[in-house]
Amino acid sequence: MNQLRRAILKGTSAAGTLAVAAAAGLIRPSAVLAAEWNKAAFEAKKVEDVLKTIGVSSPVESGDIVIKAPDIAENGAVVPVEVTSKIAGTERIAVIAEKNPFPLTGSFNLSNGAEGYVSFRIKMGQTSNVMALVTAGGKNYVASKEVKVTIGGCGG
Repeated sequence: MNQLRRAILKGTSAAGTLAVAAAAGLIRPSAVLAAEWNKAAFEAKKVEDVLKTIGVSSPVESGDIVIKAPDIAENGAVVPVEVTSKIAGTERIAVIAEKNPFPLTGSFNLSNGAEGYVSFRIKMGQTSNVMALVTAGGKNYVASKEVKVTIGGCGG
């Protein structure tokens, strides 16, 4: 049997299984997808507006937040970013690329003692600071790292 046929059969059987589980009510798409998102925060064009919209005021610099991102991103269209929060009780991690047209690149709510870790790829148009905002225990913390972009990904 050729590999393409096997891949197609696996994919269709997986999709069928998910459809049956959704129809039976075993999984809810709203729990998996972004059911509740702060549209105004993602549409804000200034960092100050993002902070105000997500309810962050006067974040404190913290060494317990580690941002792992390349020092130089050769392609701004796909910049890998990992944020690890060693702060106990981390409830939210938000990532901001200061000079992006829309600075808020991701906001993740963590619950039930989830590990304070997120990993994803962002798009950056130019060299900028990448900020990680962490909310834990009703307090806000921040860390930042400069990422130099050689080829812009936001229309650059």
